Amino acid sequence: MPDPTESDAIPAARRPVVVLAYDGLCTFEFGCAVEVFGLPRPELGPDWYRFAVAGIEPGPLRAVGGVRVEVDGGLDLLTEAGTVIVPGWRGVDAPVPGSLCEALRAAYAAGARIVSLCSGAFVLAAAGLLDGHDATTHWRYAEALVARYPTITFVPDVLYVDRGRLLTAAGSAAGLDLCLHLVRRDHGPAIANAVARRLVLPAHRQGGQVQYVEAPVPRERALGSRLAALLDRVRAAPDEPWSLARLAAEAALSPRALHRHFRATTGQSPGDWIVATRLDRARDLLDTSRMPIAEIAAACGFGTAASLRHHFRTRLGVSPAAYRAGALSDGTCSRSDVPPLKRPLLDAPALSHSRSS
Repeated sequence: MPDPTESDAIPAARRPVVVLAYDGLCTFEFGCAVEVFGLPRPELGPDWYRFAVAGIEPGPLRAVGGVRVEVDGGLDLLTEAGTVIVPGWRGVDAPVPGSLCEALRAAYAAGARIVSLCSGAFVLAAAGLLDGHDATTHWRYAEALVARYPTITFVPDVLYVDRGRLLTAAGSAAGLDLCLHLVRRDHGPAIANAVARRLVLPAHRQGGQVQYVEAPVPRERALGSRLAALLDRVRAAPDEPWSLARLAAEAALSPRALHRHFRATTGQSPGDWIVATRLDRARDLLDTSRMPIAEIAAACGFGTAASLRHHFRTRLGVSPAAYRAGALSDGTCSRSDVPPLKRPLLDAPALSHSRSS
């Protein structure tokens, strides 16, 4: 389905967030949406989200675990929504009601963002919204999605895919990452970080991070401690020259052993991880400061503005100037106009942080 031109006077970010509820609701994914968008946050100012729960069918509605859900209305709530969130669907083989598909298509045509968490991607696919688009879902359901909807370009090994007004998250905890990503787009990194602190979560895990690593933590506790300290030192000083030889020396490992343990721990080579870390720092500076591009390049370890532009275009598909152009004059961010990642960009978390389940 083609992406219609924005026609609403009120941006999607300023209209209500509506999360769907249904019998057999996935409790965790529903809770992710409620926790990020549904709680009152007076400390964040008057522009925080309005929130509603829309039942797709008459009650009583029961979530997994026996929880009963009380809704604010039916599918009519989608007509005024700026963002519609579809939690994990009740089963990848469960049919999607035609009325729900129609309501989602109408909301999208009216300018709403449509978001799926985990197996909620099957609902968006059934509505035809993902035809010809990139999307992801939990790795367990990947084959079923690809087989059932061959017109979708499935993106494996990512936490979420942001295609402007169509956003899909992988399994379970990746839903929180995508919800925080939306907060970051709408309100900027400072507010997204404040919400993440309340949730006791990393402030930002990029969507291109792999869903899981088979051996995320080295068995040797001392080795894990050395690598964790090393990663922290690199994050604290991304502008320094972090050669493989220096990394190996500071970790008291041979270069070959460092490379092996680095990949086992983070899912990346040392070089790829350092580039991703420097890009993260550059994005933060572009979001929150007016530093010239050349100064940002130097502060992040890229050396020259040309090198920063090269890595931005290679990894993010956009120039630093175009990325910064998505920042509003009041300091908030609206990233719907920034092209998505051309290819997965891995962002290593702390060593003890698990991937989405």
